[in-house]
Amino acid sequence: MWLLWLVAALPIIEIALFIQVGGLIGLWATLGLVVLSAMLGIAVIRSQGVHAWQEAQRSLMQLRDPSRPLAHGMMLMVAGLLLIMPGFLTDSLGLLLLIPPVRDLLMRRAGRRMRVRTTVATARREAHRPPYAGGVIDADYVVEDDLPRDRPVPPDLPNDDADNGMGDRTVPPRHDGSGWTRH
Repeated sequence: MWLLWLVAALPIIEIALFIQVGGLIGLWATLGLVVLSAMLGIAVIRSQGVHAWQEAQRSLMQLRDPSRPLAHGMMLMVAGLLLIMPGFLTDSLGLLLLIPPVRDLLMRRAGRRMRVRTTVATARREAHRPPYAGGVIDADYVVEDDLPRDRPVPPDLPNDDADNGMGDRTVPPRHDGSGWTRH
């Protein structure tokens, strides 16, 4: 419920801050600050987002926990979005998120409220089928040499090469030397 009140109050707070700051420094300086903060937000998202992603990948490659770089990257993305939004309250919050000790403090406080669950998945084996020990795999096969030389072609499959000119549709024997059958 408090989030709904915050979303409803945010535009009112931002308009009041625009009026106060505009009265102090003037209209054009206020608009200039809004444009500069949006440009800063775009720059933060572009540079720090890529950096955070690379840091998370690096920690995965080193078999370390990637949650810290991912959390910092997420907070930097939120900081960039807050800076892009027009308003001085959102800009102040975005600038605060750019400071590493502030991000660490937020991570510690959020970490206290989170619970970590570990789930272990195990594979079930059927009792009558042992694992493939020794490289033996149970399979069905057909030796191509045991097939009849002239197999009839099913009528629903077109095979122009199978017509021997006498209306007899048979498949000529295939000798590619691979030993694999072709269905």
